[in-house]
Amino acid sequence: MPVPKRRKSRANTHSRRSQWKAAPVQLNKTVENGKTVYSMPHRAKVVTDSVGTELYMEYKGRRVADA
Repeated sequence: MPVPKRRKSRANTHSRRSQWKAAPVQLNKTVENGKTVYSMPHRAKVVTDSVGTELYMEYKGRRVADA
């Protein structure tokens, strides 16, 4: 593994690290029963009843876990 011959200055280290930027969160927009719902892709979503009680978790239309 390569090892630097000299110590890097703090300014050089900070300028190198400052180039990294966080990517914005990708959301999927769907309309369910007239309401717009935003969800994250490849995540299980919580299925609730009409009162708002959490029933179970669902992924790709299949039940994956109890809430």
